[in-house]
Amino acid sequence: MSLPRPDEFKPPPECPVFEPSWEEFRDPYAFINKIRPIAEKTGICKVRPPPGWQPPFACDIDKLHFVPRIQRLNELEAQTRVKLNFLDQIAKFWDLQGCSLKIPHVERKILDLYKLNKLVAEEGGFDIVCRDRRWTKIALHMGFAPGKAVGSHLRGHYERILYPYNLFQNGANLLVKEGTDIKEQKLQDQAQRTPVQIPDACPSARRAKRMKCEAVCVKTEPGEPGDSKPNLRRRMGSFVVKTEPGQTHTPERKQLFFYVKNVFHFYLFIFVSLQTAPVVIAQVDLVVCLVCGSGGDEDRLLLCDGCDDSYHTFCLIPPLHDVPRGDWRCPKCLAQECNKPHEAFGFEQAYRDYSLRAFGQMADAFKSDYFNMPVHMVPTELVEKEFWRLVGAIDEDVTVEYGADIASKEFGSGFPIPNGKFKVSPADEKYLKCGWNLNNLAMMNPSVLTHVTADICGMTLPWLYVGMCFSSFCWHIEDHWSYSINYLHWGEPKTWYGAPGFAAEQLEDVMKKLAPELFESQPDLLHQLVTIMNPNTLMDYGVPIYRTNQCAGEFVITFPRAYHSGFNQGFNFAEAVNFCTVDWMPLGRQCVDHYRMLHRYNVFSHDEMVCNMATKADTLSVVLASAVHKDMVAMIREEEELREKVKKMVQHLSTSRYDHLQDDERQCFKCKTTCYLSAITCPCTPGVLVCLYHINNLCSCPVTNYTVNYRYTLDDLVLMMNSVKQRSELYDEWASRVTETLEAKLEKKKGLPVFRTLLAESDSKLFPDNDLLRRLRLVTQDAEKCASVAQQLLNGKKQTRYRCGSGKSRSQLTVEELSSFVRQLYNLSCSLPQAPLLKELLNRIEDFQQHSEKVLADELPSVAEIQSLLDVSFDFDVDLPELPRLRVRLEQARWLEGVQQASAQPATLTLETMRRLIDQGVGLAPHPSVEKAMARLQEQLTMSEHWEDKASSLLKARPPHSIETLSAAAEKASSIPAYLPNCLLLKDTIRKAQEWLQEAEELQVSGCIPMVDALSDMVLRGQAIQVHLEPLDRLESLMAQVQEWKESAAATFLQKDSSLTLLEVLCPRCEVGNVGSPKRKAKKGKESPKSNKKKTSRFNTLSDVEKALSETTDSTSAMATLEELWVREMEAFSNLRAANESKLLPTADCMDLRVCFCQRAPMGAMLQCELCRDAFHSVCVRDPSDPCKTQPWLCPQCQRSEKPPLSKVLSLLASLRHIGVRLPEGDALHYLMERTVNWQQRAQEVSQACNLPELEERPGTPPTLTRWVSGSDNPQSNTQWNRTSHAQTVFYTEQRCIPLHGLSRDLEELMVEGLLLQVSLPEVQSLYLVLLDRASSQQTNPCMSPPQEEPTDCEKHMQFNSQGTNLPLNQVQAKPIKEPFHILNTRQKMNKKNPQRRQTSTSSSPRSNFSQSDDSDEEMAVCPAERCQLPEGDEVNWVQCDGSCNQWFHQVCVGVTAEMAEKEDYICVTCTLNDGRVRK
Repeated sequence: MSLPRPDEFKPPPECPVFEPSWEEFRDPYAFINKIRPIAEKTGICKVRPPPGWQPPFACDIDKLHFVPRIQRLNELEAQTRVKLNFLDQIAKFWDLQGCSLKIPHVERKILDLYKLNKLVAEEGGFDIVCRDRRWTKIALHMGFAPGKAVGSHLRGHYERILYPYNLFQNGANLLVKEGTDIKEQKLQDQAQRTPVQIPDACPSARRAKRMKCEAVCVKTEPGEPGDSKPNLRRRMGSFVVKTEPGQTHTPERKQLFFYVKNVFHFYLFIFVSLQTAPVVIAQVDLVVCLVCGSGGDEDRLLLCDGCDDSYHTFCLIPPLHDVPRGDWRCPKCLAQECNKPHEAFGFEQAYRDYSLRAFGQMADAFKSDYFNMPVHMVPTELVEKEFWRLVGAIDEDVTVEYGADIASKEFGSGFPIPNGKFKVSPADEKYLKCGWNLNNLAMMNPSVLTHVTADICGMTLPWLYVGMCFSSFCWHIEDHWSYSINYLHWGEPKTWYGAPGFAAEQLEDVMKKLAPELFESQPDLLHQLVTIMNPNTLMDYGVPIYRTNQCAGEFVITFPRAYHSGFNQGFNFAEAVNFCTVDWMPLGRQCVDHYRMLHRYNVFSHDEMVCNMATKADTLSVVLASAVHKDMVAMIREEEELREKVKKMVQHLSTSRYDHLQDDERQCFKCKTTCYLSAITCPCTPGVLVCLYHINNLCSCPVTNYTVNYRYTLDDLVLMMNSVKQRSELYDEWASRVTETLEAKLEKKKGLPVFRTLLAESDSKLFPDNDLLRRLRLVTQDAEKCASVAQQLLNGKKQTRYRCGSGKSRSQLTVEELSSFVRQLYNLSCSLPQAPLLKELLNRIEDFQQHSEKVLADELPSVAEIQSLLDVSFDFDVDLPELPRLRVRLEQARWLEGVQQASAQPATLTLETMRRLIDQGVGLAPHPSVEKAMARLQEQLTMSEHWEDKASSLLKARPPHSIETLSAAAEKASSIPAYLPNCLLLKDTIRKAQEWLQEAEELQVSGCIPMVDALSDMVLRGQAIQVHLEPLDRLESLMAQVQEWKESAAATFLQKDSSLTLLEVLCPRCEVGNVGSPKRKAKKGKESPKSNKKKTSRFNTLSDVEKALSETTDSTSAMATLEELWVREMEAFSNLRAANESKLLPTADCMDLRVCFCQRAPMGAMLQCELCRDAFHSVCVRDPSDPCKTQPWLCPQCQRSEKPPLSKVLSLLASLRHIGVRLPEGDALHYLMERTVNWQQRAQEVSQACNLPELEERPGTPPTLTRWVSGSDNPQSNTQWNRTSHAQTVFYTEQRCIPLHGLSRDLEELMVEGLLLQVSLPEVQSLYLVLLDRASSQQTNPCMSPPQEEPTDCEKHMQFNSQGTNLPLNQVQAKPIKEPFHILNTRQKMNKKNPQRRQTSTSSSPRSNFSQSDDSDEEMAVCPAERCQLPEGDEVNWVQCDGSCNQWFHQVCVGVTAEMAEKEDYICVTCTLNDGRVRK
């Protein structure tokens, strides 16, 4: 929003606006008396009638004709008019010399010549200002910015325009030296000086062509060329005093010239000639130049248009080249014209007679054209600012017209009147007699103007006002300082400004001070209603001004002696009238004295009105009678003093009834006062009289010739006064007691009951409701309310409404209000008993305030102390300003206490706690202690967050920082007294790192070989620590070497796709003899028989072994553990071998025997493991790709590793020793090597003890037939048994096995131990071949064969044949095996892939896998499903019945998916029907 200009009008405050109820509106005088105490403080007020009060407009807008007044706005304002009058004088001065005045511009602003002239005069004049160089100071006073050389411009303008005028006004003369040849001198001056041409570049202004927008000052108009008439019109020049006829022209005459020299040598000031001797001039020499005295050059002589004095054009200074075209005056005539008295300023009447309608059309057109918008859309604020701008602008010549003071008696009132031309409807008849109808208001009984006999137009009869935009009414007070009321019937608003009556003299003094020139010529200027002054100017001088906008349907009331003015916002119609109430009477008499001093006419005789009321004393109200009595006392006293004074000088007395004369016929000749009680006349001047004050101003006759004329004698006046006094005595006595009671002081004050008694008396005697009674009632009401409030305050009850001077309503008193209330109790006109008690309460409250201020001033107040003060405040039912501050301070103290407590316990001072405290502190009111604590807390939080973030970043850094860096950061962070999780984590990390480093150092210093688990755990712990640990890199490298070694060892020992771990391969076995498919499903009732061996030791699983090895502290204890495990393994294998050997004895039905992984009966080609001695189908275990080797055959369970050569194992052991780490696999490998070395030694020892050949590698020997059952040695018997038992199950071995019969235990244990070694030793193969050869030799040597026994039934059905025996080939071929193998009773589910048909005689490798057995069985397997679909393809899935039949079915034929076959039991239909089982 843009700021207002410095000179922009600022609206004064608004005056009171009253909105009476219908009851209050019923009696206008009662309502005006009611609002008078408030409204008279502002001078004017506005009254809005109740809604619905809308009187009809009774004027005929077409028949109402009037001639408006012409108002030029910039001539209305006092200061502007002074400036315009000054400019008129300057313009007239130059115009009489043939020059036109054009006001210059300085800094793009029109130059205020009046202000410039006034400032130079105040500084001492032009010469002093130039001498002291004060032009810059003057420029600053005129509002120009410094530093722009404006002072020099002002000096030039002053010297050209104002200085000549001031010299002329002061009568100063400049003596010109006498010259012997004046004419010659003037001619030289003429030749030297050239006229300066100043262009007229400015347009005409609005005021008489002298207000120009561009520069210059005085312009010289050149004469017409070739114009040489002797008697020409001239405009400018110099002058000398004309020589009077009869005087002698002597060379001694002295001539004085006015001359003003400026920088352009442009302007001339005429001289005043002083003649000391008469000069006689001949008749022929009368037409001569008064400067040079010559009559020559007649064509260059100028004649004054006023007095016909003559001058040469070249004698003037500066000389004129041409004769002026206009009128020209000599200095004498110039002085006469400029000194003529000014005419009194007044409004001109317009030349046109308007009807109301025509005036409205003109007014609306003017406003809409001026503001370029519809009249109803122009804001009132804009019109107001524009009005005061125009009023104060000398270059704005806006003229408006105002239809003011139109007599309603002649043209009709706007209100309806009885018997008027306007016909009133029945609904509007109430307005005929309404008190607010201005035709009735002035003459109602409460108005004293009813006692004025004559109708006074404008006072007792309303006047009409028709306004247009900017039409105004100037500052004035009503006649006789009466009230006035104005009603706006319709139209646009009327803006009012008013000053209260007590400021009337102040306003007059300000206007006289600012425009003294106007009051010098018109002392009663403010009574002419022609002068206005900006309210802002008056307010700047301390005059209280108020404003209001009167809208249609609203009243504006002005009070006695209240100056008011205003203007109209647009076309409107208003009506106004005066009225006087009883309280006006003292002011009315004072106004008459004021009029006498100003010699102003009275509108009516105040004394006559008072006497008229006194003659009707019986009809007067007691209030009016009392007021009349008081006025008559003053009137009679004054009249008595004047008559006593006059009687001493005048001898003639006479009675005279002046009330029969017109007012203008009985006015005092001197002071214009209307005479009524007395007057003085003289026979020499009939019809002329004076008042007793001006006896010396009647005529020049002796005073003894005067006659004193009087209306009443003093005795008559006293009788009249006594009659009024009797009427008012009762009231006066009561009023005297009331006045005495109200004005009592201190201990003389009466109690409240006395006031109530006086009120009751006024009610019983029906005294009128005047100011005194209202004051008594108001004081009583105030006293009662104050007593009630005081009692409530003393009782501690809350006050809801009270009256304390301003009448505010609040819930509680403030301390200031309580103090004011206590003062009010003591200032009341009555005495209240609660006052001292309330004073004591106030003292207690003040003590509380002092204590509170002391506590609030403390830097760190105690919470308990503040709380105690708050507790004490509950006893005071007062709005204490300290309470909110104490509550705020209590919150601050509690917060500070919380901060201190939190800071005292850094272990619990978390970031969230600090943030919470800061958030709480932000909501607190500002205080230095809080701000300091907040600053400290914020700084601590900032540092804490910084170190928390830094600690987090340090911990998350990749690569991690060194422990020194982290320790330095942790040391800095430890100085922060707060709980910082990340910093604590940083410290804990450093502690863990230090512990880890210490542990690593201890490990290095101890010299012990670390265990890999401890080393791995240490590496993992080191990796979890976010610190750069130098030993960790070495440990990680060491672990990488360990892992690399383990991978190398696993590649060396572990078979391809082996499920065994390296430790499991290298360690002695924990479990021995679990034979069967890992996929086999255990069925109910099919549990394997329990082992008969003793209770096992603590090593039940491999994890137990690994745990035990890891817990060992050295290699010795690890070797002992493995030794224990090895002993268990040997015992287990001994039992297992015995059990498996016992299975193969021919002691039972062969069909019940279950061997191999498939757990079927032995049939066809079989292989027997040299280690576990169990039998396996060749098709189940032999790999057809493996050639037959001359080495012990081990089943897949016993063949656990690749059994690398000893050299590779030694290399692994050496590399492990180079690494320097203990691990279970290493201990196991080390133990394996010890067993290997030990076994080699024992093998040599056994070989030497048993006389065995040297254990060395031999060429392979073909397998021989081995028969384990007892029978005939004759091979023909076996062949015969085979032939005779071809219908029985037949099986044979494909390789030769070492028979256990007859083998010593040492050799057997040595062989078993050698086979258990996971190292490939040539000694093992050599021992195997040696033992195998010895077994072959025992078959031929009866001494080595076991004793023969009778064969059992089982031996009859069992026979071991070996492929490649020495049986005849044709016999073997003649007896082919035609029966297929029966599917063994294995209860498992298999997936059979790519079945291939194989001949039963095909040899298979001992390394054959389990799937090959399935493929061999599949050649003879047929799906027993009723509707077999005969599936074909690369993959055919089978499922085995889990019922009693154990038959195999295609999954697709029985509707079983692969997932169901794997997870659920399948029972075929036949088994379901037979067993009565239901499929799950």
